Amino acid sequence: MTPKIARFLAEQQPVTPCLVLDVDRVEANFRTLQRALPLARVYYAVKANPARPVLQRLVRLGSRFDAASWEEVSECLDCGARPEAISFGNTIKKASAIRAAFQRGVTLFAFDSVEELEKLAEHAPGARVYCRILVENEGADWPLSRKFGTTIENARALMLRADDMGLDPYGLSFHVGSQQTATRAYEVAIAKVAMLFTDLTEAGVNLRMMNLGGGFPTRYRDPVPEIDQFGDAIMTSMTEHFGNALPEMVIEPGRYIVGDAGLVSAEVVLVSRRDPSDPVRWVYLDIGRFGGFAETEGEAIKYRITTPHDSGPAGPVAIAGPTCDGADIMYDKSNYRLPLALRSGDRVELLSTGAYVTTYASQRFNGFAPLAEHYL
Repeated sequence: MTPKIARFLAEQQPVTPCLVLDVDRVEANFRTLQRALPLARVYYAVKANPARPVLQRLVRLGSRFDAASWEEVSECLDCGARPEAISFGNTIKKASAIRAAFQRGVTLFAFDSVEELEKLAEHAPGARVYCRILVENEGADWPLSRKFGTTIENARALMLRADDMGLDPYGLSFHVGSQQTATRAYEVAIAKVAMLFTDLTEAGVNLRMMNLGGGFPTRYRDPVPEIDQFGDAIMTSMTEHFGNALPEMVIEPGRYIVGDAGLVSAEVVLVSRRDPSDPVRWVYLDIGRFGGFAETEGEAIKYRITTPHDSGPAGPVAIAGPTCDGADIMYDKSNYRLPLALRSGDRVELLSTGAYVTTYASQRFNGFAPLAEHYL
């Protein structure tokens, strides 16, 4: 919690549930990442938090943007981003979205299948394209490898075909998974993709870019490596495989940029014991999985929670949301402990929730309105 957020909560007591985000922390995180990887171009992953105050600040800082839809492309443009600073990084795009982005000047597109490549050739002729490679996501709390990426063999054939289809085979990409906690994941992925990069270059393809994706973590309940450790691992590996002939490097941070810049302030709706003999209390908040905490699926992302009673004794709890849905349980296996003094009506804060919470929120499931947003 930054001093600015603490002051806002104390003075304004905003209605819960709400996100409160310090845009100055967004800037600080962006600059820290630039220092850790000064040779990489930062393309902020808009899906992490597409709020206009965030995008406008990043535009002023010279960030580029990784967009997942035409709507995100359009929002970036409306906030002042130049079209050449936008990558349409989703490998699954409607033809109409490709066409709309291309007509507005976006010329950089991702793909991982021949079918997507054919759409790009038809609706964005001459565009720069990069192929996403399937890599291991070991070490990631939120893996992405099942849905995206193709094999090295198929990527080679696709990149050779791209040139024949009138596209510019610009580069290769990978993603080691969101909330990646192992620096080695980047080293392994770089080694794998660099071999293909060299092979295609020797085959006459004019490759110029390596997109290392995102995955840089935010501190939640457990410690994670510092960003400098990721920077050192990435640069050591890139130098090992490319020497002084480094290609253009792209990174797509989202969670790292906005995660710890915000928190969710919530109200305790009920504290109860399902069985009087059970030491585990159930704590129900006025926000849950359907209110934006989708990343608690499988208890993958474990947010830190603070309460007004943190100095007192604590006991085991299960934590759930307010809806009439049995799946609206955030934690019941991750050994959360909250103060014994916690009562209905208390305010609690879920920390480092600046990424993904607002965009995952349902639109009125059970009638509950999406959480309010405050950008400071």
